[in-house]
Amino acid sequence: MLSGMSENTEKSSSDVPIGPSSNEDNERDRPDGEALSLPSFVAGSGTLDRLVDTARDYARAAASDNTLKAYAKDWAHFARWCRMKGTEPLPPSPEMIGLYLADLASGSGPSPALSVSTIDRRLSGLAWNYAQRGFTLDRQNRHIAAVLAGIKRKHARPPVQKEAVLAEDIVAMVATLPFDLRGLRDRAILLLGYAGGLRRSEIVSLDIHKDDTPDSGGWIEIMEKGALLTLNAKTGWREVEIGRGSTDQTCPVHALEQWLHFAKIDFGPVFVGTSRDGKRALDTRLNDKHVARLIKRTVLDAGIRSELPEKERLALFSGHSLRAGLASSAEVDERYVQKQLGHASADMTRRYQRRRDRFRVNLTRAAGL
Repeated sequence: MLSGMSENTEKSSSDVPIGPSSNEDNERDRPDGEALSLPSFVAGSGTLDRLVDTARDYARAAASDNTLKAYAKDWAHFARWCRMKGTEPLPPSPEMIGLYLADLASGSGPSPALSVSTIDRRLSGLAWNYAQRGFTLDRQNRHIAAVLAGIKRKHARPPVQKEAVLAEDIVAMVATLPFDLRGLRDRAILLLGYAGGLRRSEIVSLDIHKDDTPDSGGWIEIMEKGALLTLNAKTGWREVEIGRGSTDQTCPVHALEQWLHFAKIDFGPVFVGTSRDGKRALDTRLNDKHVARLIKRTVLDAGIRSELPEKERLALFSGHSLRAGLASSAEVDERYVQKQLGHASADMTRRYQRRRDRFRVNLTRAAGL
């Protein structure tokens, strides 16, 4: 069975150890807007200094905390690599960045080779970090573009998609949960995440009201016909309408109401931890990893894809399985699914659809065969 699923712990790893460097305290090395300052020809004052601090706060808010952490790790990894090669990360050198990408792809030394998507993400992180330090990284430079194109041609693989949790699956998963306080919470998480096509980060970032907490990612409003979620997501603010279900057993809004009522939550985070005995709600917001662990655990308990070994079943499902499930199961006009998921294009929505559109249009017969 699944083990090690504590609600707020997960070990992280790095493929190169990061150590301190005397140069890392240089103002140009500071991420997240720390390098923002007054022009040299402007005399400082209390008012202007406060505006500098305000501007830095806004600069940090330009990306999510998770994105900023990933970009910081990308920069630290690259800076460490440069110094191990006897050079410096500033100013940007397309030749050295091309060699860095080749090193990531080849897995030379003790570090394993990285996937194409991870390498592409690393490059985006470097471009962002250089921009924060007043430099422009030209990704189209031949030393970078040619190496990256070769890496993609040689190592690229089709994207690995997580299995969709379909309607019958989510019903079976919910049925495995007890009716204690923790079970009520997890039932609401699964049903709300499925019906809303929510990311796991969106689920746990919800508050009861607007501006209840500084780390809020949105809030809820429960109405007669359903619940309205206002989310500050990757693509900006959006509203997600979640209607009431056909029965209380499968209704996400009813599950949410039950959890809030018995947990006595009327302010702050919607989904929080519980005491060890499962009888009392705590004040601490759930970590988004709890959602992924919950999905994997209930998939096993419900016997979904039981023909496969346990390890393969666990690898098939994740937090994205809820979003893929809604996109694959909702038999409505595609534009409504696109709006619910917050996708900028219909093409992105179709990537989440695991079975709905396949062979619905038969071009073979349409061509006369």
